[in-house]
Amino acid sequence: MTPILFAMPGNEALADQICRARAWEAGRWETRRFPDGESYVRYLCDIKGREVAIVCSLADPDARAIALYLAACVARELGASRVGLAVPYLAYMRQDIAFHPGEGMTAIHFARLLSSACDWLVTVDPHLHRIHHLGEVYSVPTRAVRASPSIAAWIAANVQLPLLVGPDAESEQWVSEVAAVAGCPFTLLQKTRNGDREVEVSVPVVAAWRDRTPVLVDDIASTAMTMIGAVARMHEAGLRAPWCIAVHPLFAGDAHAALRAAGVAGIVSSNTIAHESNRIDMSGPIADAIELLSGVGHVLRV
Repeated sequence: MTPILFAMPGNEALADQICRARAWEAGRWETRRFPDGESYVRYLCDIKGREVAIVCSLADPDARAIALYLAACVARELGASRVGLAVPYLAYMRQDIAFHPGEGMTAIHFARLLSSACDWLVTVDPHLHRIHHLGEVYSVPTRAVRASPSIAAWIAANVQLPLLVGPDAESEQWVSEVAAVAGCPFTLLQKTRNGDREVEVSVPVVAAWRDRTPVLVDDIASTAMTMIGAVARMHEAGLRAPWCIAVHPLFAGDAHAALRAAGVAGIVSSNTIAHESNRIDMSGPIADAIELLSGVGHVLRV
């Protein structure tokens, strides 16, 4: 069934690109906040019997998640045949284990909340670690879109003689995939995280690659401390100024300005979160995933 798309505030540009990619209808609604912070939603077009898709990236998750949840619930209340969520950046994947006594696995609880309000969910490169695929915690059909082909295409078109640099050992499978498609070598940083904003980074021996341009690739840029530390080490090693690429450009506080000031060739991100660094368009792959799950009658978990 062809979906009708609704964009939560801040997601209008991406939703418009998705609609244009498939000639889908953009729904009309009113969303706002009451003076006390509560969310308000009113659908301004008839959605009874329609497949509704709501586009909402979950930067600033505590504010946006409740608004998204309520919008999905209201769509069901108004008779939508099915409600899907296109959540390009999916929050609350970090706490996938209780690291200390008294903590909980909030990734599971958040997944239950969203699963209760929708019939399917699409996202881009969720931060999977101890949870290996979304179907372990989400009870609805899901699709995790890979950004690596789009990133590789951008690198191949814009960076001469690139050297891909991954943030840590855990990123090897993902970074190696980007490198293979882009046709370039890769290496991995050694990272020790001492707190939310304290990261120690060391760069392996790179003498053989001094003729190449480093391209730092990470899934999430929040404080950007990993990238900032890596940029400093690369300058010390005599490498060229690196490009920095993030799938999800959260850039908390002044992180983007601090990374730019560290001495980079440029900062690039995908448009999973609207940001001035957006250069890599994910609307096509997201539209493909929505098309796959819209009207699917069986459970698909990826």
